Amino acid sequence: MKILVAGGAGYIGSACSEYLLDCGHEVTVLDSLVTGHRQAVDRRAEFVLCDLADREGTFGALKGKSFDGVMHFAAFSLVGESMTNPGKYFLNNLGAGINLLDAAVAGGVKRFVFSSTCAVYGEPQHLPITENEKTNPVSPYGESKLMFEKALEWYRKIHGLEFVSLRYFNASGATQSFGEDHNPETHLIPLVLKVAQGKAKSIKVFGNDYDTPDGTCIRDYIHILDLAQAHELALRSGKSGHFNLGTGSGYSVMQILDVARKVTGHSIPAEIVPRRPGDPPKLIARSTHAAMELGWKPKHESVAAIISSAWEWLKKHPDGYPPN
Repeated sequence: MKILVAGGAGYIGSACSEYLLDCGHEVTVLDSLVTGHRQAVDRRAEFVLCDLADREGTFGALKGKSFDGVMHFAAFSLVGESMTNPGKYFLNNLGAGINLLDAAVAGGVKRFVFSSTCAVYGEPQHLPITENEKTNPVSPYGESKLMFEKALEWYRKIHGLEFVSLRYFNASGATQSFGEDHNPETHLIPLVLKVAQGKAKSIKVFGNDYDTPDGTCIRDYIHILDLAQAHELALRSGKSGHFNLGTGSGYSVMQILDVARKVTGHSIPAEIVPRRPGDPPKLIARSTHAAMELGWKPKHESVAAIISSAWEWLKKHPDGYPPN
């Protein structure tokens, strides 16, 4: 298939582009490089430098190209920033995303795969989280993703654009070629590994008095390659709708630290600090629906394998990607 990957120079987009190419698909990466990295674009892919906010440029990138599908990863994703600058998130994650939708319709695209988030659920009432859980975002980031999902439903009804929206929490790990390099970095595993690298003195643990076995928050971590597999299956599935992605089990912050210490051979000191407002004790996604409808099954469920892949990539790229 011929696929446009918007945001293909970012963490998840780069891994998915690589996976698509390995599966024999033809890939064009569209990215503004505002948060992405030029070196994260697979050399086998065509690259188009364009911001989705540039409506004319986005239309031009799809015009006459006969793409079979579009994958959309081009979103801002810092929850904390969205709480102080909501306009940035609605303009980009919704407004610029609408430009991509309109360009896809104009270009005759029939399949659209959206990189969404379990943040659309907010603080869930039931665990593990299923697709039947009420959507109630607690941040502009989560709200912007949910609003785009609603736009997708209307574009399917009005224009016949079939879509799959994939909701997941903690994308983690690395492929052989591509890894995680954010500025600022907010994800637990790369922050832990920065301590192992000697780039930070300790890792902050936000609260150790939660109602969990060791008192720290539990989250569902999913390997980037398993996410890539899910996106490729979604593209070929012929299905439409929303699908959770997760392993069905979770790891606490302390468990992540213990595994990282074993993987890296470093002590990784931890500093217990007060809780962050709005951090639920436990977030785990049930992905039975994705298994049944998309045929998806995670292949890298061991958190040790996830952390090891990230560590191996960091050892090869100690400073991340070079400047664009």
